[in-house]
Amino acid sequence: MQRPCPPPDPNPHPPSFAVPPGATDCHAHVFGPAGRYPYQPNRAYTPPDLPLPQLRRMHRALGIERLVLVQASVHGADISAVLDAVASDPVNLRGVATMSEETTDRELTRMRDGGIRGIRVNLVDRGGMPFRSLAALAHAAERIRDHAMHIELLVHVESFPELRTLAKTICVPMSVGHIGYTKAANGGLDHPGYQEFLALLRDGYFWVKLTGPYRISQCERFPYTDIGAMAKAVIAAAPDRVLWGSDWPHVMIDRAMPNDGDLIDAMLDWAPNSTDRRRILVDNPARLYGFG
Repeated sequence: MQRPCPPPDPNPHPPSFAVPPGATDCHAHVFGPAGRYPYQPNRAYTPPDLPLPQLRRMHRALGIERLVLVQASVHGADISAVLDAVASDPVNLRGVATMSEETTDRELTRMRDGGIRGIRVNLVDRGGMPFRSLAALAHAAERIRDHAMHIELLVHVESFPELRTLAKTICVPMSVGHIGYTKAANGGLDHPGYQEFLALLRDGYFWVKLTGPYRISQCERFPYTDIGAMAKAVIAAAPDRVLWGSDWPHVMIDRAMPNDGDLIDAMLDWAPNSTDRRRILVDNPARLYGFG
């Protein structure tokens, strides 16, 4: 069933702190117009048209200058929506897209030249993994290494026992979204698998995105008080490998639509020190995505 998605809150309030120059939204999507960027038939949801100008209006309200667009699953293997958006502002935009074992070296070069800095790999949804095995994924990592790309994983870290083996096998950086995607209802910070993830962070593996707290919280709306300890734990474990993203336009949520001003305000609790916030919002993204 293709579930329709409501639009995001059109009135994001300004942040309650001074957002530093060069701040980066490291995880957002764009959709439409559907006639130009069609969706795959077997998609899980159908978004309204939400093109780049609408996303950038939200960013202006929040004081966000830079953006990393992540290819949405509804586009399947077609990366044109991300490439076209990044091409509109190559100084301030980067992309994360998909590849497969059939992606050619020429296509990888086109992706790199088009501002793609990461490859998204879905280890959560059945059929989402575009590679036959973790060994094939390791080979793909070797292919993208010289293109200054990393791998972005969608994974529930607590329920993926091969995580440490994967970390030691992959030759490029890897990022994980949604603070590790361990739900509070599944034990959150106290889950042994999440504690192992924190150990991996302390050992120098993985980058983490502070995204989608509403996807792992049991709370109906902001503030997502049961997520704060997890966010603080990953920041303490790897302060130089933590990123923030809005997850705009918040597709496939089953609770109150968040206000993007609230989502960035969560940083006041998670990273109360302005130096830490600058590192997460500006310095860390610049290193991983190659912003000047």
